[in-house]
Amino acid sequence: MGLLDNKVALVTGAGRGIGRAIAEKFAKEGADVIITDLKIDETVEQFISELQALGVRAKAYASNAADFEAAHELMKQIVADFGRLDVLVNNAGITRDGLMMRMTEEQWDLVINVNLKSAFNLIHAATPVMMKQRSGSIINMASVVGVSGNAGQANYSASKAGMIGLAKSIAKEMGSRGVRANSIAPGFIVTDMTGALSEEVRKEWEAQIPMRRGGTPEDVANVATFLASDLSSYVTGQTIHVCGGMNC
Repeated sequence: MGLLDNKVALVTGAGRGIGRAIAEKFAKEGADVIITDLKIDETVEQFISELQALGVRAKAYASNAADFEAAHELMKQIVADFGRLDVLVNNAGITRDGLMMRMTEEQWDLVINVNLKSAFNLIHAATPVMMKQRSGSIINMASVVGVSGNAGQANYSASKAGMIGLAKSIAKEMGSRGVRANSIAPGFIVTDMTGALSEEVRKEWEAQIPMRRGGTPEDVANVATFLASDLSSYVTGQTIHVCGGMNC
């Protein structure tokens, strides 16, 4: 038996990196898995086949989570296809880094829309479903820089701080209906996004981490699995740092 048997989970932005690792871990623990991305290419289709090979239902939808109407249409389709939704992981995210003096309005708006407004859109669409079930787990993918801030990432840091506040507010609003909401704040995680950094920058990051290594997407996926499962049935409104002690 898996920790997530008989649960249906949606993971946004799951085509690669942390989202992909979460979707795979959920499937291995018995959950039916839905993933979304802006477009469904051959790589995503292959990933869906791999998830289905684990013995669960899996489906990918092309959807723009930053679009309010698209998020609601997606939720209608999920309920029609799967009958319910037990876990929502708001993982879709981008960066458009730059110092405040040089940051454009477009860079600000794009990051806030993709990272934060998308979470609002999907929570808005999902909570009626979860409230009717009187159960559900919402997991917002935040970041340590949403707590500490980071030079050159005012837009990203603000969006991730917003994810934390959003989860805490939903936890207070929906707790009596059996709906939980928590955040995960990853630190330096080795993904395609961080892989673009130079060796010098990577070593500087690792020197700041007490465990002296970057995390893996699987490290984050393990915490997401805990929050999605009944093991965390009395955990809500919390932010769990997965950072190797970098932000302790």
